[in-house]
Amino acid sequence: MRTIDKTVSILADLVSYPTVSSESNLEMINYLSDKIKSIGGKVDVMTTADNKQANIFATIGPEIDGGIVLSGHTDVVPAKELGWKSDPFKLTQKDELLYGRGSCDMKGFIASALATAEILKNKKLNFPIHFSFTYDEEIGCFGARHLSEELKKYKFKPAMVIIGEPTSMEVIEAHKGDCEYTTCFHGKEGHASNPEKGLSAIQYGSLFTNKLFELANELKERTPNDSPFDPPWSTIQAGKIEGGVAHNVIAGQCSIDWEMRPVNNEDLQFVKNNISTYCERELLPEMKSKFLEAKIETEVIGEIPGLIPREENQARVIMLEILKSNSTGVISFGTEAGIFQQMNMDVVVCGPGSIDQAHKANEYISLSELEKSNECLHKLFNQWIERIN
Repeated sequence: MRTIDKTVSILADLVSYPTVSSESNLEMINYLSDKIKSIGGKVDVMTTADNKQANIFATIGPEIDGGIVLSGHTDVVPAKELGWKSDPFKLTQKDELLYGRGSCDMKGFIASALATAEILKNKKLNFPIHFSFTYDEEIGCFGARHLSEELKKYKFKPAMVIIGEPTSMEVIEAHKGDCEYTTCFHGKEGHASNPEKGLSAIQYGSLFTNKLFELANELKERTPNDSPFDPPWSTIQAGKIEGGVAHNVIAGQCSIDWEMRPVNNEDLQFVKNNISTYCERELLPEMKSKFLEAKIETEVIGEIPGLIPREENQARVIMLEILKSNSTGVISFGTEAGIFQQMNMDVVVCGPGSIDQAHKANEYISLSELEKSNECLHKLFNQWIERIN
């Protein structure tokens, strides 16, 4: 069977698992585990405390320092969009396109990695090739954080990582961080006819939101001279505000879902320090002067570090050589790459498909993109084998 046919067959299996972040991914993890074991890999399954989700970290070759990791996430966003023309969880081919939830983001890369890795079966390797497949990337990279803690316990350390997010096979070496928060205001309900007897959580939530956008404007003034991003500054966005129960009731509760995409850690700390100081020194004292039990609470949904370009990056060198390219790019969406980089590994993001097709109805990946990925990984594996034998 041709590699592309194997890839499509594996992709069909992967799409059939409805691994929405809120649901278990264990069936897909078991499938991946069996596939990797069949080609001689040693598999470590890292399960969550509630036994609902799991990561896989697998190794082909010796368990020693060095080697390269092929990394992808198993979870997908919900398929609730209107306009699906086929079952989101059944791979459907029309002409040269393969439709299904996760086909592009990012089960296509996982299928390509597993199909091409069959050439490693029965090969003697002096350095390892690893596979990292994680849970809950879409809602905060919780699986990758779990993985990073587990890898600290290993006796060996990988040297390089390729994150197979959809980049149309362009080598990416930078993206902003992605930090998400929910801030809740607790006031006091009362009848709207007498506002002084209550404390409007919406009023103070609105002041908080205004402060966020003031900080967003200040971030533009902090734009680094060499920022490669578009826009080049760190951004803030308030995506959702909820509160109150009726027109004539003073709102006792209000919550704001907001996010920040920092270009560097300095901007992240600037915003966190300023918004915390504003709440502690201005908003909360005023709220408590009217209602002693008033509270402001912020929940960190996820703080995903950005991928910072490095002068020395062996993963970049290898991938540019394989793809016969002399340039790299940047992306606007977050990935698990920064977590691996914090473990002092060389990292690039490069995978089949376009992010423009992800997170929408009729998500698809093209056969040509999968073939490009297969060709790249074949060269990577063969080059790796040639170098070490």
